[in-house]
Amino acid sequence: MYLYHGSNMLVDHPKLLLNQRALDFGAGFYLTSSRDQASRWAKTVTRRRNSGDALINVYTFKDEKLEELMVLRFDTADSEWLDYVVRNRKGTAAETAYDIVIGPVANDSTLPVIDDYMSGVYTKEEAVKRLLPQKLTDQYAFLTEKAINCLIFEKGEPI
Repeated sequence: MYLYHGSNMLVDHPKLLLNQRALDFGAGFYLTSSRDQASRWAKTVTRRRNSGDALINVYTFKDEKLEELMVLRFDTADSEWLDYVVRNRKGTAAETAYDIVIGPVANDSTLPVIDDYMSGVYTKEEAVKRLLPQKLTDQYAFLTEKAINCLIFEKGEPI
C-alpha cells in the first residue's frame, strides 16, 4: 500500500522526533492513506513554517509487515479511540508497546468536540455521538524505529 506524509520538505529518511506538541497517538512519524489529507497537511505546514515548498512524500508499506509489528487499530472514532487520543493530548498516556497506531485523525471539526469533552462540557457518550457521523480520514503513527524501517521512500511530489 502507499502511505503519504505531507510536509514542507523532502523526507526521504523518516525519523522519530520527540514532539513538543501532544499528538493523537503520541510522538512518532505520521502518515495517511489519503493523498488529499497529505496535500492539505503539506499546505498547512508550509504556511505555518513560512518556509520550503508543500510536497507529498510517498512511501510503500507492505501489508504483511503488519504481522511482524505490534499494531493498535481503531476502526472508528469511538469511546476507546477518544480515551486514547485524550490521554495522548493530555500527556498522560502510558509508555506504549505499539510500533504503529492506526485510526481516524482528529481534525478541525473533531477538535472542538474533543476539547469540550476534555473540559467536561460533554460526557463521553455525547462526545462519541458527535464524533461518529463525521467522515474522518485515517492516520498511521509509526512510533518505533522497527516500524519506520518498514517504510520504503518512493518519491516527493510537489503540490
